[in-house]
Amino acid sequence: MANGSRQAVWEFFGTELKRRREEAGLTQTELGAKVFVSGGYIGQFEQAIRKPQLDVAQRIDEVLGTDGFFERLWRKLIKEQQYADYFAHAAELERLATTLCEWAPAVVPGLLQTPEYARAIYLASNPLATDEWITEMVRLRMGRAEILKDVTRPVYWAVLHENVLRTPVGTNTVMAQQLGHIVNGARARQVLVQVLPFAAGPHPQMGKMMVLKEFDDAPPTIYTEGVLSGNLLDDPAVVKRVQWDYDLLRAAALSPEASLAMIESAAEDYTRCAGTT
Repeated sequence: MANGSRQAVWEFFGTELKRRREEAGLTQTELGAKVFVSGGYIGQFEQAIRKPQLDVAQRIDEVLGTDGFFERLWRKLIKEQQYADYFAHAAELERLATTLCEWAPAVVPGLLQTPEYARAIYLASNPLATDEWITEMVRLRMGRAEILKDVTRPVYWAVLHENVLRTPVGTNTVMAQQLGHIVNGARARQVLVQVLPFAAGPHPQMGKMMVLKEFDDAPPTIYTEGVLSGNLLDDPAVVKRVQWDYDLLRAAALSPEASLAMIESAAEDYTRCAGTT
């Protein structure tokens, strides 16, 4: 959800909280004591500074006798704000797709990330974020990956540039575990992975991540991302062109078996480096 829409929801929650608190004749401090948080915490909710939490919303309902109003508000308007507005629809389509073909030029795709790798990614972009926020973002990302464990999981085919293997994210141990996780998924036949090596030289869509999503009962779409923005493309001519680019990327990439050998070799390098530090 866009920041403006998110802020509006938080402000509505805060306005209602203040109104009903005052109707009950309670100060922020008094209400906070009854729901096991500080008065300042209540004030942050009312000023739309802090995202309301489910357990606090439930206790507020109990104390103010609001018959589940704040819990319902949280579940309807706040819980559903799981992803940025530009990615929300793409995430929904991800769950509905029968085939996902991903091109990753720089970063391990979200569906293949370990919690430790994801945490390092979020911290790199948000060095002043709270542990609570980082933990929630990692939880959401790991939740997306559950689709690959389901018996009805989509066919998932990722082409990773060698950049993905060689760019250290987190510690050497984090990288070794991350690459091992990719190999394990491929060995378990949950995912198909290829690596486009540096030696392949120039290639289609250099530096541009893309995901081709195919469905049983709808036309395919392409999802791409820019800086804090994303695009879902469904024009048939555009999709056909991108499918051609994927074919070229796959043709230039190493075979699946050779790709796993390269990933395993890179993981061993990180493991050795971890043992010497």
